[in-house]
Parts: sequence; structure tokens; C-alpha cells
Amino acid sequence: MDNGVSAGSTASTSTLGNIALGLTLLAFGIGHTGIVSGVTAADSVSLAMFVGGLALFVLGLLEFRGGNGFNGTAFAGLGAFWFTWANGADGKVSAHAAGLFLVLFALLALTLAVSAASGLFGQGVYGLLTLSLVLLAIGVFADSGGLTKAAGWVAAVCGLLAWYGATAALAHWPMAMGKASGRGAVAAG
Repeated sequence: MDNGVSAGSTASTSTLGNIALGLTLLAFGIGHTGIVSGVTAADSVSLAMFVGGLALFVLGLLEFRGGNGFNGTAFAGLGAFWFTWANGADGKVSAHAAGLFLVLFALLALTLAVSAASGLFGQGVYGLLTLSLVLLAIGVFADSGGLTKAAGWVAAVCGLLAWYGATAALAHWPMAMGKASGRGAVAAG
């Protein structure tokens, strides 16, 4: 892009990023819960690869270009997570390698939870993402369907919160645990 051409406002990219994160987490979480008959986590692979992976990564780069290091880190890092998860979801790696992968990205989510400047709402979204990834990792290591299902519920709630935060920012709705601003409700850093 030419330096005279805007890469887009960080408000629009952060809102779109939070919608992408929310929808991906909802699909991923619902797939792990087993609440919808015939729908599994594997059914969310395409959404995770393109919406959660590719779109979030590109939005992260736009956030970096716009000067927002927190959103750039959150979206590019989580985009890499979703793209890699989707690429390895068909059992190309061992269970222990998959568990280690989840633990490593839980550390990224924990970093985001601790450093979210958008208040309790943003910290809550990334905190729930951390909890979901940790539960899923333990479930993978222990071969526990119950922990995997619990991780799915936490991911689904996290997805709903990220989606609500983005919707609240677009609709200028009040948020009970944070400030709704034009910069995006969840990931604004």
C-alpha cells in the first residue's frame, strides 16, 4: 500500500477481528460440546482456517500498521493459532504434540488476558480463552472427553462474549464490564 493510503481505521479492524474471533470460538466450542447432534470440532475447521486464521492474521497486520500493538499481537497471534489448529485437526500430529500446542497458545492467551487494557471485559474474554485452551490441553493429555466438553463450553461462552463486545462497539451499546468505544470493545489495548 502507498503511504498516503489508509490501511483502514483500527476501530473497524478491531471490531471485525473480535467478530471473527467470536464466531470462530463459538463454532469451535459448540463442536467440542456435542450439544448439536452430528456437529463436531472437526466441522469448524474451514471456519477456523479462513475466518479465525487468515482473516484474523491479516487484521492483526493491519492493526500493527495502524499502531495498535496489542490488537496486532492478539489478532496475528490468534490467527496463527487458528490456522495451525485447522491444518493439524485431522490427526496429523500425536495427541501429546496437540496438547503441547494448546498449552503454548494458552500462554499467549494468558499474556493477552493480563495485558488487556480494555478492562474486565477484554480480560474476561482472553481469560476464558486461556481456561478453555488449558482444559482442552489437559483433556487431550488425559484422553478425557469430559474435560474436552468442558473446554468447549468455556470456548463457546468466550466466543459469545467476544461477539457481544464487537456488536456492542458497532451498535454503541453500553457494556457492563468495560468501556464501549470506537476502538473495539474487547481487544482495544
